Amino acid sequence: MNRFDTKIAVLLRDDLASWQRLNVTAFLVSGVAHTTPELIGEPYLDADDTEYLPMFRQPVLVFAGTAETLALAHSRALTRGLRFSIFTDELFQTGNDVDNRAAVRAVPTEKLALAGMAVHGPKNAVDKILKGAQLHG
Repeated sequence: MNRFDTKIAVLLRDDLASWQRLNVTAFLVSGVAHTTPELIGEPYLDADDTEYLPMFRQPVLVFAGTAETLALAHSRALTRGLRFSIFTDELFQTGNDVDNRAAVRAVPTEKLALAGMAVHGPKNAVDKILKGAQLHG
């Protein structure tokens, strides 16, 4: 039984290289963590009292889909009014946050070359946004 009313999900374009999938996922979930601090648990301690950073309190599900699936999910998320993070192809060429934001800012919404997106929200809404995507495997 799932005990969470919400879902954290990442949707990646299915043609990304392995290193890109990992990099994009890491960047995307940082936005979810930043905007939804209540999703973060307590710091971890080992038996010697060494402290480690806290993590999400619930699973992060990673999905894959075609560029079309990603575009549809992006549109659905906008329509539902959920906040979400995006990673565009241009961000593979930039090297800092200022250039990243400028690269996204330069492209109209409907022309974004999406490599991935992450969303957090009610399970039902996230499921509808991700319709057509497959659990990454």
